[in-house]
Amino acid sequence: MSAATPTPDAPVPQGDYQAARVVGGLVFTAGMTPRADGGLPVVGVLGADLTALQAVPLAALAAARAVEAGRRAAEAAGLRLTSGISMTVYLAATPGFTEHSRVADGASSRLRALLPGPAPVRAAVGVASLPSGAPVEVTLVLATEPALSRQP
Repeated sequence: MSAATPTPDAPVPQGDYQAARVVGGLVFTAGMTPRADGGLPVVGVLGADLTALQAVPLAALAAARAVEAGRRAAEAAGLRLTSGISMTVYLAATPGFTEHSRVADGASSRLRALLPGPAPVRAAVGVASLPSGAPVEVTLVLATEPALSRQP
């Protein structure tokens, strides 16, 4: 990864699905990979190509993209985000990789910085591969409330 902080790309589906949907006042996001500046800053598998320490900021970037997708969906429905309810962090990892929670903490920290409130429930899951060779992918369920109308 470069020393410069990558700029998160706007969440755009890479297939036939929506980036986020509002259902029953909750926002459900699609899986977001750490895309920035037009692509993935790093591809690979944790435990082979990347360490947990290298993956923490990637998890944070993926979480920020998921929050942005959720924010856009909420605003389109006249709502605003209030907190994270549930987070799933998928990690492309070797069978021997065991630092799932350490990497997922990067996503949790970013979520809590963007949406204050209680920490969400969370699962961190190791998988064989992720889209486009991404090392991490994050999905969220977010709480909302009606957006306040602005007075002129």
